[in-house]
Amino acid sequence: MDTALKFGLLLLLLGFVNASTKNDFRQCERTVKNWALSSLDQEVKEDKHTLQDLLFFLHVPRTGGRTYFHCLLKKLYYNSLECPRSYDKLRFDPSKTKCRLLATHDDYSMISKLPKVKTSVVTVLRNPIDRVFSTYEFSVEVAARFLVHPNLTSATQMAARLRSNSSGVSTLDIWPWKYLVPWMREDLFTRRDVRKQKATVEVNGNDSYNMEDFVMPLQDFINNPTSQDIVHNGATFQVVGLTNNSYLAEAHEVRHCVLKFKTLGDFVLQVAKKRLDEMLYVGLTENHRESANIFGNVVGAQVISQMVASKSSIKGNNKSEHSSSISDPEPDNNYHQNSTSDQRSVEITEKVKTIKDNMTVGKLMQDYEACISSLRSSQATRRINSLKRISPVNFSKEARLQVPEEVLQQIRSLNSLDLELYKYALDIFEKQKQKLPSTDKVGSYGLDGKLESMFNHSHGITFWLGLLLCTSIFLLIFFFLFVNARRTTSKVKI
Repeated sequence: MDTALKFGLLLLLLGFVNASTKNDFRQCERTVKNWALSSLDQEVKEDKHTLQDLLFFLHVPRTGGRTYFHCLLKKLYYNSLECPRSYDKLRFDPSKTKCRLLATHDDYSMISKLPKVKTSVVTVLRNPIDRVFSTYEFSVEVAARFLVHPNLTSATQMAARLRSNSSGVSTLDIWPWKYLVPWMREDLFTRRDVRKQKATVEVNGNDSYNMEDFVMPLQDFINNPTSQDIVHNGATFQVVGLTNNSYLAEAHEVRHCVLKFKTLGDFVLQVAKKRLDEMLYVGLTENHRESANIFGNVVGAQVISQMVASKSSIKGNNKSEHSSSISDPEPDNNYHQNSTSDQRSVEITEKVKTIKDNMTVGKLMQDYEACISSLRSSQATRRINSLKRISPVNFSKEARLQVPEEVLQQIRSLNSLDLELYKYALDIFEKQKQKLPSTDKVGSYGLDGKLESMFNHSHGITFWLGLLLCTSIFLLIFFFLFVNARRTTSKVKI
């Protein structure tokens, strides 16, 4: 074939590809724009800073959400008032379940299943680079637990049996771990089998994130299509409801377009910022103590306030209707409605049952400190035991410093939307801090919490009344003795 003809055919092919790409871009641009406009046009609640009937904790993976759930939310709400927590399997009708707290890895599209005007959303965001590191580390950690089995088949079969016989929720059932852990588990077994065939295994360097004989290198992880679809910009896609776990019919197409044409990510970012603006609370993993303090004063205080108001209403209803007193259920009991002739009374009763007895903001923060200490200790122990199976790999903050700048730059590039959203969340966080009373901006729960706890419990009040009485008597005696001494001195001088 003539060279000129070959060159002409090549130009024709390139022109066809270019035209096809332009058509694809136009189609994607229309799809993403229509979705964004529809999302931005949705009605904004006027009272977005007021706690509604249902609290939806949108748990972005690896942001410390488990700590929030166990050390804050479960201190406020009874188990019986939690919505069904089966994560990606969650399909329920809130009007029938009468639940008050929903904590899940589901993305924002879950709102389509909830009574939106009666739902408040809270979330926590984390520095995107650290979140990618943590996602990789946790995937390896959980997958390494299966290395106690002789081979992958045995591990897979045992996991399936345990899940079928358990009524609880396994990590393998939860998004995104149901995708990441099996993938990493298979990789770990493959590398272990290869090591067994070698006479010796040499460890080159001390970078735990690049020990390919033992575990998938971090650089391979971040460049894999699975991570491209699930991990990178994951917080942004979750906040807007566009993950591969979304309830929205158009989610897959919109996400595919944004992944293919990076410039379309700006539309997604606009929607994500609007979502954060509408939330009752936005926390930051890096400022966990300050975040917890704001949560206690913004969310916790409103839950407690609702309880106090509801109890007062119930007392009034009981007096007028001569009804029996309503007691709070035990934390682990099933929730049952009290049968009354007044529907309003039933609703008030449900609100009262959403909160633990004698809870105050001060006590909540004291409990939080004790809880996170215990939780972190158990998590650290489990992590150490898992990583022993792939020693000398050892993930830590210090080990992250060994990762080359080239890899870090790749992570930044792949998570540009999350980085921008995180910057926006920092501004929201500062505004939340400014709205707190000056006494709460310090972020200390010590003395303030103890004083509040004392004044909000009967034994505390008794203690302070007794102390006040003793002090008054002491001052009266001192004054009496002082006056008499002055009179005696005067007589002696005369």
